[in-house]
Amino acid sequence: MINVIWAGMLLIGLIYAGVNGTMAEVTESVFTGAKEAVTICIGLISVLTFWLGLMKVAEAAGLLKALAKMVHPLARRLFPEVPKDHPAMGYILSNMTANVFGLGNAATPMGIKAMEELKRLNGGKEEASRSMVTLLALNTACLTLVPTTVISIRMSYGSAAPTDIVSTTILASGCAMLGAICIDRLFYMRRARKERKKK
Repeated sequence: MINVIWAGMLLIGLIYAGVNGTMAEVTESVFTGAKEAVTICIGLISVLTFWLGLMKVAEAAGLLKALAKMVHPLARRLFPEVPKDHPAMGYILSNMTANVFGLGNAATPMGIKAMEELKRLNGGKEEASRSMVTLLALNTACLTLVPTTVISIRMSYGSAAPTDIVSTTILASGCAMLGAICIDRLFYMRRARKERKKK
């Protein structure tokens, strides 16, 4: 479905440019955008490498384990279906920790592994379990203390103060996470109520 939406948007844009006679500007924008994308990616690689290295140092120093222990009581409440020592819980905690440090690229593999483990717990069903939905909500809207990727983009564009967005990001991501948890719990309770009525 997403492919159809993107293809539709591209087609509408090309038709609109053709009708208005701005095809030359569209072509120029495509090449300029591609060039900028490569420049940003190269800039991001250096910053992400630095932060991932820092994460490895933090992991070796035991800081990530300490943070995971702090987050564990919250994770147990959010994922009551997951057994305490199940591998899924480790991947969930790693995913949440990486998101807290704004390392979306590092969080994604952990999120995928967590989903795989949660699917096994769900008996391989195609329908998402409560824990899978909660993980997706938290992965999308998680508290971010250090918005690494955004800082690196601001640095690559020559921002005078690339870290000025930290406080705003903490506030916005905190509100987003609270909203995601509340909506997740609301829908879970509604679903549980419907299931009880059916019985």
